[in-house]
Amino acid sequence: MLKSKTFLKKTRAGGVMKIVREHYLRDDIGCGAPGCSACSGAQEGPALELQPVDQASCLCPRPHYLLPDTNVLLHQIDVLEDPAIRNVIVLQTVLQEVRNRSAPVYKRIRDVTNNQEKHFYTFTNEHHRETYVEQEQGENANDRNDRAIRVAAKWYNEHLKKISAENQLQVIFITNDRKNKEKALEEGIPAFTCEEYVKSLTANPELIDRLACLSEEGNEIESGKIIFSEHLPLSKLQQGIKSGTYLQGTFRASRENYLEATVWVHGDTEENKEIILQGLRNLNRAVHEDIVAVELLPKNQWVAPSSVVLHDEGQHEDDVEKEEERECILKTTVNEKMLKPTGRIVGIIKRNWRPYCGMLSKSDIKESRRHLFTPADKRIPRIRIETRQASTLEGRRIIVAIDGWPRNSRYPNGHFVKNLGDVGEKETETEVLLLEHDVPHQPFSQAVLSFLPKMPWSITEKDMKNREDLRHLCVCSVDPPGCTDIDDALHCRQLENGNLEVGVHIADVSHFIRPGNALDQESARRGTTVYLCEKRIDMVPELLSSNLCSLRSNVDRLAFSCIWEMNHNAEILKTKFTKSVINSKASLTYAEAQMRIDSAAMNDDITTSLRGLNKLAKILKKRRIENGALTLSSPEVRFHMDSETHDPIDLQTKELRETNSMVEEFMLLANISVARKIHEEFSEHALLRKHPVPPPSNYDILIKAGKSKNLEIKTDSAKSLADSLDRADAPTFPYLNTLLRILATRCMMQAVYFCSGMDNDFHHYGLASPIYTHFTSPIRRYADIIVHRLLAVAIGADCTYPELTDKHKLADLCKNLNFRHKMAQYAQRASVAFHTQLFFKSKGIVSEEAYILFVRKNAIVVLIPKYGLEGTVFFEEKDKPNPRLFYDDEVPSLKVEDIVFHMFDKVKVKIVLDSSNLQHQKIRMSLVEPQIPGISNPTDVSNMDTNEPERKKKKKFEK
Repeated sequence: MLKSKTFLKKTRAGGVMKIVREHYLRDDIGCGAPGCSACSGAQEGPALELQPVDQASCLCPRPHYLLPDTNVLLHQIDVLEDPAIRNVIVLQTVLQEVRNRSAPVYKRIRDVTNNQEKHFYTFTNEHHRETYVEQEQGENANDRNDRAIRVAAKWYNEHLKKISAENQLQVIFITNDRKNKEKALEEGIPAFTCEEYVKSLTANPELIDRLACLSEEGNEIESGKIIFSEHLPLSKLQQGIKSGTYLQGTFRASRENYLEATVWVHGDTEENKEIILQGLRNLNRAVHEDIVAVELLPKNQWVAPSSVVLHDEGQHEDDVEKEEERECILKTTVNEKMLKPTGRIVGIIKRNWRPYCGMLSKSDIKESRRHLFTPADKRIPRIRIETRQASTLEGRRIIVAIDGWPRNSRYPNGHFVKNLGDVGEKETETEVLLLEHDVPHQPFSQAVLSFLPKMPWSITEKDMKNREDLRHLCVCSVDPPGCTDIDDALHCRQLENGNLEVGVHIADVSHFIRPGNALDQESARRGTTVYLCEKRIDMVPELLSSNLCSLRSNVDRLAFSCIWEMNHNAEILKTKFTKSVINSKASLTYAEAQMRIDSAAMNDDITTSLRGLNKLAKILKKRRIENGALTLSSPEVRFHMDSETHDPIDLQTKELRETNSMVEEFMLLANISVARKIHEEFSEHALLRKHPVPPPSNYDILIKAGKSKNLEIKTDSAKSLADSLDRADAPTFPYLNTLLRILATRCMMQAVYFCSGMDNDFHHYGLASPIYTHFTSPIRRYADIIVHRLLAVAIGADCTYPELTDKHKLADLCKNLNFRHKMAQYAQRASVAFHTQLFFKSKGIVSEEAYILFVRKNAIVVLIPKYGLEGTVFFEEKDKPNPRLFYDDEVPSLKVEDIVFHMFDKVKVKIVLDSSNLQHQKIRMSLVEPQIPGISNPTDVSNMDTNEPERKKKKKFEK
């Protein structure tokens, strides 16, 4: 049966176009109940159970299916995901509304419907002849959809009677809309609110904790005192933004001060780019990363960023007077130059809430069900939840979701989602850091795995099309120890004409991951492989990352090769790109490759190739540095793990060899060569990588640090900075140069991916290269897969597809990749920090030499070279008399009593793990030398290893 709608539309040119929309109605859409003779097996995929026996509800004791409306699906997804809830009918009407309103919830509901054990059935009611409803005159879309859901619920109850009268199967309509529920009951449909139904499941009382509390009025505290001003409706906010009364931006809460935040204003205006907010009422219930509307305050109310550290540690939930006292601390007399544009939040444009990890702060009131949850992320406010399992959840990491934030509540309301495990346990803490940094780490779904090649796999004639056979070449790979995802391999040989042929061979991942399929979509979503201290979260399934794509030795592998003909002065004479087949002759570690190069006794083909590569790499590096490339430094650490407990038993900074530099030089050269080629072919949609020039103010601290050691650091170009750093040497202080390079690294901007058609500035500042991209690591970076596809099209080895030449889609992809790379970096740092804590937990108290990196008003930030560890030594402590402090911002220096501290001064510090706050355990550092009476700690603990674990067989693990 065909329904059609006809309407007229005005075109841009001023003409009128007649549009006919056709809507097909069918009789053969199954109800999802197995054994239904009326549907005669029309349904496909996951179906409902014939005898649903799970839900033992005191409200509806008969066997039943559930049919939720849109708002239940949107707001009670945590309840629906619980294993106790099964046999749910998801209507097409509901699914479409959810898809339009929340992409994350839509994805979660699709995952649930694909889980066969849950028995969720998607019913296409909009195309079923008996359940389709047309919008009536004067009826809005929302009311029409509510009616369509009720019609489907009623049809189901009538339809199920046909299966078996004795069976008494029912469909229960679940809605939190009072009017909709009343109408359903009038029409004879069994209907309950989500709360009524969940509370009726006597066998699953823990489900009540997962209910989202929705009605803000119902959650208002008995006191009823209004704390916050009302948020303006979206229509008024949009008008205000259009007229310039309000500004739209992203709300960024502060980790250091819960009464202060900034809003990064959207758009290109340089004026008022960053607006500061101070005080509870001005923050007006915004949560970190929300999109907000801000009203600028008059200039006489502008403030300066506060240097006070304030953490919300109050036990009294709504002690607002106390907050007002603390707000007064922020307002210190400051120089007028330091005042920043200041504002207040007038409304929320888009909430960006996510599930938060943290711990329960149990209420002091006995038998209370209302407790405060403290998130691990200090930028998130505490959340009030109701739970009956407070005693069980104490001392455990849990996940909580925010439901709303009423005007008269000091904290937002939320609900319990999941118990992750005991605090401090390695598995629990790893899960927390992955969730907190939004790292996708669920096992790959069946849909994704179905696109992997079938095993046993071998190279076929079809695979050899458009490919060169390079298996005869003496190719080898050089990687960190324990590396199984080998992306790259190299070769070097002398040609008959006396020149050298150098090849970089990269795993051909794009051969296995085809555009648009589920495997491709999942790889794009993950964006990058994340390397934690003891775990690797792969971007692609293990069959590819550690086997079929990994360029292991003595097996045939598909590759994408970049081959140059060079003279002995490393000048490129010819460049060739080709898809290839290689057979690596050796998988070496950096140490093994170095040993071969250095050993006079070894002269085989692999060693000769390595020596040739090393010689050319030195020339390439020298030339790169002469052109102004920066050699920066950051202390990277490596843990030695106990082979049985997997706890860290030693911590060292990584040693870099010539071979590290050798591999790096050829990877850089390949990336630059490929960038030129793809930009030549696709000037508008090449995926490139740039490193912006830092604003001059970024270098202030570096210039001051150099000045304090009588060194001039020039920063007008990358070349002058590189030259200044090369000249910055002090014979009596060999570590000074490394410290300056570490500091220079902190001054840099973040390198980012971008689409060439959306930007004019391609320059990579750190590498001093006019153009750059990523081509050499497709197993662990999705950007490289796109670059491979572009290069394959450029050389005629593969065909293009629409998304590859759509610069807007490419720009969106770059945005996600930049976010994923940043989060992976933060997750890696958090993993190092956690393992460092584990290390010092077993070491007890340790004293080590350190250098001052930064001088603060009441503290010094130090770096301990032995461990590559950074920490803060505070000079003001609770319950101790404060010393005399004098801070000079110009030098910069800090005078503590009679001792003056400058940047890069050598000190001795005591390191100990402070476990007093279970949620935020941290390494505490205190001064040992120079000695300041009442501040310095005695030195008798120097290098004393308390609780030294028994030395077991060591297993080295490379991060």
